[in-house]
Amino acid sequence: MTYLDGFVIPVRTTDKEIYRAHEAKWWPHFQKAGALSLVVGWGDDVPPGKQTDFLRAVDLQPDETVVFAFMTWPDKATRDACYKAMMAMDPAEFTDMPFDGKRMIYGGFAPILMEGTAK
Repeated sequence: MTYLDGFVIPVRTTDKEIYRAHEAKWWPHFQKAGALSLVVGWGDDVPPGKQTDFLRAVDLQPDETVVFAFMTWPDKATRDACYKAMMAMDPAEFTDMPFDGKRMIYGGFAPILMEGTAK
């Protein structure tokens, strides 16, 4: 069954294109490992909430924008194998990430409803 990975991160607003290029660079790796799709959204209408919100979840700073993204996989086993292989990679591969990974929120999800197609 399809499996989803989702994450929310803060990215410096001036680094929008750098971040987009970063995701485009990594997509072939995930696709080769079996990922079916990647959707990356640049925050456009992300209001503050009364209890919690995306802004507080990533400790958003005034010069940053919230990014919301998700990837679909054919199943959890394929996703897990990809991430296991990534953990074995040279840490130097991850030094050019254009965001603060310590403020990333992420998780894997088993879908309970999927309708239509993301484009």
